[in-house]
Amino acid sequence: MSSTSTRHETADEPLDFGVLLNVSFGAFKLQLHRHLAEAGFGDLGPSFGYVFRLLLARPASLRDVADRLGISSPGALKVVDDMVAKGYVERRDDPSDRRVKLLLLTSRGQRAVEEARRFHAMFERGLAERLGARQVAAARAVLEQVVAHLSDAELEAGLRPS
Repeated sequence: MSSTSTRHETADEPLDFGVLLNVSFGAFKLQLHRHLAEAGFGDLGPSFGYVFRLLLARPASLRDVADRLGISSPGALKVVDDMVAKGYVERRDDPSDRRVKLLLLTSRGQRAVEEARRFHAMFERGLAERLGARQVAAARAVLEQVVAHLSDAELEAGLRPS
């Protein structure tokens, strides 16, 4: 019997696949946040990663952030203000429209992203060391198939905070 089937109330039944995916993601996030806190990034808000991902590609306006995250402008403003206060994002005048402020990652924001990416790679390597590279590659292939049928819009929606 697998260890996952012994860690819930009905030991004879394995966790439903979707529940297992969700719990696994939660466990990954918990370890990621612990790692980032140890690296000096313990003040990250729950939506920061989504904004980091957007701003890595290019500077964006508050409206762009709100639209891409599927939240209201006031909601996006609250997240961005917190990121600015914590030194992860800065505002600059848009050279094409001085009424608009562009949001950019600061060097602290870029370091947080780099550290998160290091953790992602380290986590996957750790799994490969424990389970074998073939098993981890197979798990990755399964997860890629789970999302392969999604349209670009559906995939982007999955990259938003819920």
